[in-house]
Amino acid sequence: MSKRRKGTGEQGAELGQPGGSSTGWGGGTASLKCCADDNTRSQREHNQPTATWSRLTGGASPRGGTGGGREKAGTRGRAAACHDRRELGRGAGGGGGREGGGAAASGQSVTRRLRSAGLAVARGTHGKVLRRGREGAAAVAAAHGGPQMETVNDDFMDSFTPPLLSDSLQMAMEVENEKSNPPCFSCIFDNQNGGRSFSGESYLASGSLKRVLLRLDPSPNDYEEDAIEMFGFQWVTETALVESCGLLFGLLRQQIYKLEDLIEMNSSDFGQAANLHSEAENIRRLCINFLHYVKVFIFRYLEPPKTENDGVLHPYEELEAQFPSLLVEELHSLTLHIGHLCELPSNVLAAFTIQHQAKIFPPSWHLLHLHLDIHWLVLEILHVLSEKMMRQVVYANHFINLTGENLTNISLFETHCENLISDLISLSIQKYTKVRPSEALTSHHYPCNCIKELWILLIQLLGFRNKGSQTECFWSLVNKKLKSIFERPTSSESVSVFGTTQCKDPLSFSLWIVTHLASLYQFDRNGNLEEKKQKESNWKFVEELLKNSIGAQTGVLEEHLRMHLQCCLTLCRFWDWNLSVITILWDYYSKNLNSCFTVPWLGLKGLASISKTSLSMLELVKSCCCEQQIPTLYKSSNSYLIFLSILARMMKEEAESSGVHPWKQIKGRIYSKFHRKRMQELTEVGLQNFFNLFLLLAIVAETEDIVSRVLDLLDFLTPSLVSPSQRALIWRGHFAFLLIYVEKNMDISVLAEKLSNAFRVKAKEFLVTKNDYTQKQNLWTLISTYIDGVQEVFETSCYLSLSEEKLLNDGFTMLLPACRGAELSMVLNFLQVVIARLRSVHKRVSQGLQPGNADSNAQLPLVAKEHHLAVASALWRNFFPYLKSQRMSQTPPSPQLADTAAGFALLALDIPSKALSDLQPQPVLSMMQLFGWDDMVWPHLVSRYLSHLIQNSALCEAFSTMGYTSYEALTVRSWFRCVLQMFIDQPSGTLAKTDAERTVGKAYMEQLTEMTRLIFKLKEVESILSKARVEEPVLKQDPKNALVQFIKAVGRTYSGLQTLPEKSAMVLKALEYLGDVLKYVKPYLKAKGPPEGLQLAYWIIGCLVKFWAPILATSKAQQLLFRIIDCLLLPHSVLQQDKELPGALLSAIQESLHLYLQVIYRYMDKSEERQLWLQKVPAVSIHRNQLPFC
Repeated sequence: MSKRRKGTGEQGAELGQPGGSSTGWGGGTASLKCCADDNTRSQREHNQPTATWSRLTGGASPRGGTGGGREKAGTRGRAAACHDRRELGRGAGGGGGREGGGAAASGQSVTRRLRSAGLAVARGTHGKVLRRGREGAAAVAAAHGGPQMETVNDDFMDSFTPPLLSDSLQMAMEVENEKSNPPCFSCIFDNQNGGRSFSGESYLASGSLKRVLLRLDPSPNDYEEDAIEMFGFQWVTETALVESCGLLFGLLRQQIYKLEDLIEMNSSDFGQAANLHSEAENIRRLCINFLHYVKVFIFRYLEPPKTENDGVLHPYEELEAQFPSLLVEELHSLTLHIGHLCELPSNVLAAFTIQHQAKIFPPSWHLLHLHLDIHWLVLEILHVLSEKMMRQVVYANHFINLTGENLTNISLFETHCENLISDLISLSIQKYTKVRPSEALTSHHYPCNCIKELWILLIQLLGFRNKGSQTECFWSLVNKKLKSIFERPTSSESVSVFGTTQCKDPLSFSLWIVTHLASLYQFDRNGNLEEKKQKESNWKFVEELLKNSIGAQTGVLEEHLRMHLQCCLTLCRFWDWNLSVITILWDYYSKNLNSCFTVPWLGLKGLASISKTSLSMLELVKSCCCEQQIPTLYKSSNSYLIFLSILARMMKEEAESSGVHPWKQIKGRIYSKFHRKRMQELTEVGLQNFFNLFLLLAIVAETEDIVSRVLDLLDFLTPSLVSPSQRALIWRGHFAFLLIYVEKNMDISVLAEKLSNAFRVKAKEFLVTKNDYTQKQNLWTLISTYIDGVQEVFETSCYLSLSEEKLLNDGFTMLLPACRGAELSMVLNFLQVVIARLRSVHKRVSQGLQPGNADSNAQLPLVAKEHHLAVASALWRNFFPYLKSQRMSQTPPSPQLADTAAGFALLALDIPSKALSDLQPQPVLSMMQLFGWDDMVWPHLVSRYLSHLIQNSALCEAFSTMGYTSYEALTVRSWFRCVLQMFIDQPSGTLAKTDAERTVGKAYMEQLTEMTRLIFKLKEVESILSKARVEEPVLKQDPKNALVQFIKAVGRTYSGLQTLPEKSAMVLKALEYLGDVLKYVKPYLKAKGPPEGLQLAYWIIGCLVKFWAPILATSKAQQLLFRIIDCLLLPHSVLQQDKELPGALLSAIQESLHLYLQVIYRYMDKSEERQLWLQKVPAVSIHRNQLPFC
């Protein structure tokens, strides 16, 4: 490292001369301290430096009055005092001044002056004893080879010390005198950082930048003593930099050399590493302290330039007048000495990757951060110098560039800013080489948090100076450097700093870094986030980048284009809207609407997809309007969707900020791209992109105007050339617009009629199409699209008050008869959703109409109720006739048919007035008779239908209000039938299986079980079970056993009755429960199977005969008993003389005949009808060989 640095200022480092130039007065002099007045601190805060005078001259303070400026006499007095101190310094250690020489003065003179200085200090105002000046002077003299100075006797000095100081006072003095560490770049965070973005020692968090910009004292608590220690020597605070500027900067360069040498000594040994860390940290601290002292010295002690010339100047005044130029020269030499950041050796730049949690850092880390400190402090010093010089140009006397221009403080500031920005951009290029396009926004452009802070410091400082027209703005400098990346150097002389760092994709890199830099504008001067702050825009440069990005000649890939637009979308969060950006992007995408915008390496995620439903289409567009940044946007959205996000965000933010919607400025540019030829050229992907655009515009702009224009544009399409998939997409687009209407609470009648008319035509075609399978599939694609769209409209609408009934036209009356299987299931499921939605909304609106329920919109419930009646009327008119016709179909109906019928029953309960005329005047009762209590309806439908309604309290209340007391009894009768006929749909030839669920089907068995559970909760059934003392576990049994338990409970209840009226009423109720029970089992007897059905029928009726014997013995039930015997047991019914008894029937009789015979013989012994029965017994005995147990 030291060898690399020897080129610049090698001799000046030893002699204190920058680049070998003359340093002027005090080039090798170590100034001694003098005593300062105690009231100067407040003057420094207000930028009014006050001369401090030593009693060495015997003069008084030159200030006249309080807070005033310097007087001429005071200036000359201070110059004389400085001259004396300079002579004293030369006598002590004297090193060549302007003439390069200087002999040592006599030791006696030095001793005499020091003693007088010590006495003067000892007799100070507050009695403070300053020993560091004496000790420091001796050290300086020894270091420069001068004679050892005599010092004031300690006993003599101690005699002036206050005799008693309390411990608290001493502690307070120590705290007051303790110096704070000056700010520096630090990426070391600890747990006490308080959640800040930067370390407490940083230039931002410490308030250093803020004080500089506000023209306050850079370090108000530091450099208060009359003498300071820098680089191991004592210096007079107020004069050191004027007298020894070259020497001090030479010592600074020596320390940098020393730190560079430590890098070569780096060791992996922990003990050695700790020592190197400590030494490197001390060196860095020395350098930073000096540069901060330079900044403070300029602010406090440098005199502003004077216009008048009052004759011969004192030698110190001459030095002071030359100091600004000399300082500019030294700063220029320092920047040449440290060079460019990006040119540092790789082992030094590698320190950026060291973990911030480390406690011990190698010398390379300290050197790297020292370079950052120097680069920034040079700018701060130049800025403070410019402010102090009242923005007058300071010329460097010994530097002229190749064009013959003089070096000035302004040119040095601008050059150093440009070089520093170039270095930082070069570092970002190195970082960008490892960034994937999909991770661009999540990958920062800075390798270290200190680089981030340096960027923010530059933004703040350049923005502040630009307001005063002192320098170019930040974006101007950045753009200039980024443009140079695109330009290839034509010769070796024109190679820039980027020559060492190649950028393979300058376009993407430029957008990437501009985006990240724009985000840094959110930080204020204290390093705190301030998101609502106004940000400076750089849209002009971004526009140029976008033109290059989408230009026909460049042909940027989609993977890069996504990243470019994602950067633009992020910039929309920071900057105001820009119409030119929208125009540039729209010009590109309007020509490429048919493109899929896919990224091959993303696989399926990168493929273009057509929205399957109108809701998914709308949700896709809504995601483009989302204000929150989506981390997976690169993979989840193509570049076209990101463009739509940019369009939406710009329009929304402009409308919110200015109050004037920008749609009027944009719509002409968008509409002009669509004409008849262009519309006919759109493919299915193109139509998808077309709808995405206008759906987004309908959300953020004038909905009706945009939808009207879309309908006009779609009329340009030739119907015969539109494919079925394109037609389905167009329908989905229409429904997406309907959803926008619904969300904005706008009436949909016009668009709904247009869609429903088209649906009617397609439904009729679907009905008449028989053998053309392809045509039928194409038609069903459109029909299913319509059904899905209508369902989404009903589910989205809040009050169903926007003419939704227009979508339920008579096209469904033609559609339903033509549907089969899955098609019918889809339509019925849709119908259930619509009915449930209507009932839910109607109930909510009806509650709003009740007295005491105030509504913010009083007219809305009334309007909504009218629309609800219209929707209900459309449902009954266009759907219910088909349901009614299917209840007695030849095959078991689908479960959805029962669910839908139950929905209509509840709809009749809620809105009875709109039910069909043949169901009036009591539509609820009619619905129960049609689907719940009719013995001709399939038991599968009945069981599922009643399961929806049994526990409906409103339905029970409605029957009670009507006075219909047989509601529960008829429901129990239907349960009897459903259990007895559970095998009715099984073929008669199948063999009996042990597992009922496998035979009947798990779904139907579960449905019967649920129905049984609900039946046992009816009030009548609960009363019977309670009187019969049936335990709760019976409810958990399978339906067959549960039915037997219920039969037993009825028998026990009857047996427990005492009075004749009670028994008579119970007989009637029991017969009502049974109904025509033999009718339920006739299908089994007629088909002589299935075996499970025959066994179930004989067993259940046998239990009925056995446990209801007393009931059946009554006159009202006796005929039923005879019919049971005639139908199930007597020969003319079950036996045929010319054929043997079927095996399934024989098995069923054998297993259950004992239930019948035991009751019959017991009953006939006591009955007057015994003779009639005995006449029939011989007929049974004829076939005793087949019924041996008889």
